[in-house]
Amino acid sequence: MRFLGFDDGGLGTIGVVDGDQVRRLCSIDEFYADVAGWRNAEASGEPIAVSDIVRVPPVPQTAKVLCLGLNYAAHISETGSERPDFPNIFAKWYASLSNHGDQIPVPTGDDRLDWECEMAVIIGAPLTNTSEADAMDGVLGYTCFNDISARGYQRRTKQWAIGKNPDNGAPIGPIVVTADEFGDPYGKRISTRVNGDTRQDGTTDMMLFKIAETIEYITAGTSLRPGDVIATGTPSGVGDKMDPPTYLTAGDTVEVEIEGIGVLQSRIIAHG
Repeated sequence: MRFLGFDDGGLGTIGVVDGDQVRRLCSIDEFYADVAGWRNAEASGEPIAVSDIVRVPPVPQTAKVLCLGLNYAAHISETGSERPDFPNIFAKWYASLSNHGDQIPVPTGDDRLDWECEMAVIIGAPLTNTSEADAMDGVLGYTCFNDISARGYQRRTKQWAIGKNPDNGAPIGPIVVTADEFGDPYGKRISTRVNGDTRQDGTTDMMLFKIAETIEYITAGTSLRPGDVIATGTPSGVGDKMDPPTYLTAGDTVEVEIEGIGVLQSRIIAHG
């Protein structure tokens, strides 16, 4: 199953994707209240061209958005950091989520806007104190994620919240591919392009903390619920560590691509 979120008369809705068309399944809240049931249901209604929909994030507004920092060895090396002993978890807010094709403004207080391609895991079942052996049973699917980061704010204090939550700074999409269709999440090529130039290029098997281990760690401390998001870290090649450092500016187009999912595109604009 491949699905996305779209606005249907003011209601956030799950649409099942078939090529360049989408059919309504149910509301986002209904879907995550009964994932198992709705995954076996038939999408209804007339097909709509994907190009004609208004996208919304494919998760409920109650979703936790948890991210792993320093989860690829080459990225750890380029930042001069030490390998963490445990998954390095920080949060983005639902309000920071944006969609394929959306605009991201450069913050007026920080012009060091950077990219980070990531694979995001969408949770499909309630998980509390879940063992590594059982963790993957709770994964609904996978999608692309861009951990847009305002590096100035990120480094001014030890707290990353503002630097990791610039407006629209968590693009997600363009579709979610369910785990049964996606298959093994490791060994998938993941990359970032800025204005067509490749800036990051890696594979998901380069993760230090794998998905099941991360879920076990998280759920020993806080429960995960259907619709929660885990962004699994970025490979090397961020703009902040280029020589010279290079950042996103108004007029840029940034794309995150993951093999088997597609391309998530964002446009950078000046703050209004």
